[in-house]
Amino acid sequence: MNPSPINAQILLYAKSLRLPTLRGYEQILRVSQDKQDTYEEFLLKILDTEYNSRQANQQRRRIKSAKFPFEKTLDEFDSSRLEHIPPNVIWELSACDYIDKKQNIIMIGNPGTGKTHLAIALGMKACHKGYDVLFSTAANLAIQLGEAETQHKLSRLLKQLNRIDLLILDELSYLSFNKAQSELLFQVISERSERGSIILTTNLEFSKWEEFFPDTMLTSALIDRITYRSAILNMNGASYRLHKKTK
Repeated sequence: MNPSPINAQILLYAKSLRLPTLRGYEQILRVSQDKQDTYEEFLLKILDTEYNSRQANQQRRRIKSAKFPFEKTLDEFDSSRLEHIPPNVIWELSACDYIDKKQNIIMIGNPGTGKTHLAIALGMKACHKGYDVLFSTAANLAIQLGEAETQHKLSRLLKQLNRIDLLILDELSYLSFNKAQSELLFQVISERSERGSIILTTNLEFSKWEEFFPDTMLTSALIDRITYRSAILNMNGASYRLHKKTK
């Protein structure tokens, strides 16, 4: 059925003004007519639908840009298995106030205790609240930084990283870094100090970081920078993955 001239004009305006939700105005109009809404109430429903649609699209774009390896939520996270962290601490962090305050979160614990899950879940929360997030393993970021330096694109990459509200560095301690990689990671962390937030996950306590960073003085400086104004979560405990597998 061909649209009426008025309907065609509305669809044309919706396309020109980039208001995709307005194209479905007829359904909203029917609901408003059934409820005998005023013109203002009908207009409010149109604007509310458009606003919610745009918010949802922006959230999807932020989540895609964050490059999470998979999506995880706090609802899926069993905080009762955390032996050293009260559950309310996790929910307080989910409010994302630490991002506004340019503070960091460091998760230290043995494998399988949910560090990556929690980091992604907090990252997802940040995306939903309108923050720009980037997820990367520490090893992958070190490789990217090295390649960018070789290609004379390091300055551009550092600027891109500085624009991110929350940088998630996962699995710091799985691989050792050479001196050049250590210095580049230190540069990223240093430049984010009091400018942006970092969530960092690691298997090793700070005293053992020299096992994967070759420069003792640089390691001390790195720890000093990353722990300044940070929430340090002790996530050591029984392996959640092993528990699920056994179960």
